[in-house]
Amino acid sequence: MGRVSFTGAQVFDGAQFREGALVVEDGRVIGIGAPDGQVVDLQGGVLAPGFLDLQVNGSGGVAIDNSTDLALLETVCDVQARLGATGCLPTLITDTFDATARVVQAGIAATKAQVPGFLGLHLEGPHLDPRRKGAHDAGLIRPMAGRDLDLILEAASELPALMVTVAPESVSLEQIRAMAAAGVVVSLGHTDCSAEVARAAMAAGARCATHLFNAMSQLGNREPGMVGAVLGSGGFAGLIADGVHVDPLTLRVALAAKREGIFLVSDCMALAGTDRSEFFLGGRRILRKQGRLTLEDGTLAGADLTLPRAVRVLVEEVGISAERALAMASSLPAAVIGRGDLGHLRPGARADLVYLGADWGLRGVWRGGVSL
Repeated sequence: MGRVSFTGAQVFDGAQFREGALVVEDGRVIGIGAPDGQVVDLQGGVLAPGFLDLQVNGSGGVAIDNSTDLALLETVCDVQARLGATGCLPTLITDTFDATARVVQAGIAATKAQVPGFLGLHLEGPHLDPRRKGAHDAGLIRPMAGRDLDLILEAASELPALMVTVAPESVSLEQIRAMAAAGVVVSLGHTDCSAEVARAAMAAGARCATHLFNAMSQLGNREPGMVGAVLGSGGFAGLIADGVHVDPLTLRVALAAKREGIFLVSDCMALAGTDRSEFFLGGRRILRKQGRLTLEDGTLAGADLTLPRAVRVLVEEVGISAERALAMASSLPAAVIGRGDLGHLRPGARADLVYLGADWGLRGVWRGGVSL
């Protein structure tokens, strides 16, 4: 590929807006400045680093489940890229040990095959609190046993990144320490624990929280709960900013209380990238209606969301700055999984790009400088 300059749009470099054209060559960022080489005139809007989604339960009509193989992960990563997430963590929700092992092996195969956009895996469960199960199958939730920990440690040694969501009630502090020492991003979620218990888990090595506010003990005047522990911590927290899972006013309060560390996730399901109105997950029917995904009893079951739309909600409905919203979809999730090479447009970075219109709608995606 020759040298290409993207002009006409505001350029967000992962931290702030910059003046000038974004210049790329051979799939890498050269810099931001005067145009050079072939010129692509974007005529307004925003050009930003490719977004990174650390909670993707499925896409393109397929779900991360016990049928997951290399081809399925390739499909999910490809569909996500076309939706604006040029990198993602395919996510398995609570399932059997054998299903978890199968997904781990598929993830290792994807790593060896260097599947574009595959950043690793997120295991959301099964070591959760059934009192805060959400759409997870309570019959499969269980405490972490020795073989579960061994599988996680093996996966951490083979995958580029591994996030594991656990409830403090279902794991020991020693297990959290072992996972953290192995490089696992230990994330607390689906928990009814007190703030004191949450803080002890954080001190042991948990440094993230899964979908803040959802499926966790709430902030109270005398018991701060999991939400209070997260808002008072220096760690990270994923957030589903669809205006459904968390009210925009609550989002505004949370983002004012915790100025750093909150990042966006879609928590999308198999319906992402399709026009289908329903699918089955573990034998249960998931319905899509009016921007919601629910079980038949009305329980929220993931989100009907893309990261570009989450950015729009934050800017237009919550009222935070565009710079902060864009960072929450790019450089912040990159920091969570320790990928300093992603989520920014500094010289040498991969030319993974998203182009958003004035309405924050997705207008274009490039992976390694190649338009999708």
